This record gives sequence, structure tokens and C-alpha cells, in this order.
Amino acid sequence: MQTIVAYVENKPGVLNRVASLTRRLAINIDSLTVGPTENEAIARMTLCAHTDARGAHRLEASLEKLVDVLLAENITDRSMLERDLALIKVSADQQNRPHLMELIKVFRARVVDVAPESLIVEVSGTVDKIDGLLEVLRPFGVLEMARTGRIAMTRGNDLLRPPAAADAAPVKPAPSAK
Repeated sequence: MQTIVAYVENKPGVLNRVASLTRRLAINIDSLTVGPTENEAIARMTLCAHTDARGAHRLEASLEKLVDVLLAENITDRSMLERDLALIKVSADQQNRPHLMELIKVFRARVVDVAPESLIVEVSGTVDKIDGLLEVLRPFGVLEMARTGRIAMTRGNDLLRPPAAADAAPVKPAPSAK
């Protein structure tokens, strides 16, 4: 698994161009998350792809060539923190609910919705932690699941920043005259 972070212009069509690029390179994306940054004109993408280091290098170099991409870096071999978030709806009757609550507590997850025959559990953390919780919940009956995909950030003073020109505050359009 390779993890690539890209800073991109926050505008329509960028995600489509990135997805099309990975398709052309025949690289399977395991997870792709996009979100705003401290600068509203820039979005941050985290791509987790099933490829080797050579494929990741090709992807990184190809991303850098896209006009809307400000920076792309493979952070797989750097010290980083990765997190994922999942909502898991699990079957929970009155008989198994106490045991479920104990399992949920062990994984430091929390119940965010209670219904007569089910619970929705929210858990964040490493992919392994979420996969582990999912495995212990399966015998009870996992009814539905939604995951956000991974986000990643390098640790300590290892900062990823787009070029200085992109850091400038975005210019807001002037209000229209009425």
C-alpha cells in the first residue's frame, strides 16, 4: 500500500482528473479522501493505492503534471499518522446488547445511535483497529457499514506545503451591485 498526499486547487473537475489519471496508469485506489485545508482555495487529497514503489513514483510524477495539482508527495516511507473513520450498524437485541457494549468499549468506539434491534457504532483510528472491531462485530450481524477512507499527515517538523504562491489568501469576488 502506498500513501500519496496531494494539494490541489479547490475547484470542480479536479477529483475527476485525478481518478482518470489513476485509471490510465492502471493503479487501483484503495482509499481516496479529499477535504479543505486552512486555505479555502486549496484542498488536500490522500490517495492510498495498491501499487509498488515504482507505480507510486509514476503516480506522483503524473499528478505533478496535472495543472490543478500544486504538490504531490509519496509519504509511505516517512513517519506519518494515518486515521480512518467508520460507522457500523450492528444487530443488537436486548440479550446481546450488554456484551456488545463491552466490546465497543474495548475498542474505544462509541455508540452514536440506538434502535430497538440495532446500534450504530462510530470508531476512528488505524485501519487495523477498525478492521479488528469489524471482525468482532460480525458474529452479531453487521447490517451496514460506511468508512471515510484514510487521511494521513507526516509527523513532527516534516511539513507538506504547497508552493508559496498557492499559500496566498484567496481573492474573494466583489459583491455585485444591486
